[in-house]
Amino acid sequence: MKGAGYFCIFQIIRKTDMNIQETVTFIMEMIGTVAFAASGAMVGAGRGMDIFGVCVLGVVTSVGGGMIRDIVLGIIPPNMFQHPSYTIVATITSCLVFLVLSVKRRLLEGHFKENYDRIMLVMDSIGLGIFTVVGVNTGINNGYMDHTFLLVFLGTITGVGGGLLRDMMAGVPPYIFVRHVYACASIVGAIACVSIYRSFGAVEAMVGASAVVIVIRYLAAHYHWNLPRLTE
Repeated sequence: MKGAGYFCIFQIIRKTDMNIQETVTFIMEMIGTVAFAASGAMVGAGRGMDIFGVCVLGVVTSVGGGMIRDIVLGIIPPNMFQHPSYTIVATITSCLVFLVLSVKRRLLEGHFKENYDRIMLVMDSIGLGIFTVVGVNTGINNGYMDHTFLLVFLGTITGVGGGLLRDMMAGVPPYIFVRHVYACASIVGAIACVSIYRSFGAVEAMVGASAVVIVIRYLAAHYHWNLPRLTE
């Protein structure tokens, strides 16, 4: 009887931990979706696109990396089609950004451009950090805990894939190739996520590793860290 009691308690604790993990994952995914959708919409608005183009860039930025990740994992159709709530949130966010910028056009001009750049940095950094750890977590949940290279790749492609597609569609040099160790921050965060997950658990890994990515991105932008490049 005592053994059965311990087993029941263990099951309750385990279920509670899973509920906490799922809740934290959902909250972080929603925050990342809003952040990336806002950054994508702002790029579209800055390029003079209409509301449809702004929404497309917002949606692509927020769910594009996850779509590539799901295809790599063989999840067909990708989660963005199975659970369209993320796409809907990204569309609503993009419309709100378009509405705000259409009312206050000066936000894209003059000294307000500095505020635009700061907001872009914040939104992009938050989205990058969150989606990097979500990508790693998705790989682990699909049974690839022991495949470190795959997990790091999944985290990185989830983090930078949407931004890469956004920049290509907007006709600008992909951010990950030219600015402030963008992809490298995602790689470091993915490695940190895998390491923390194996030592402490999922929630600690997701929160801690996303913070690592955000801090690296902020420091890189503040101190103008860039990878070596060939210049004329």
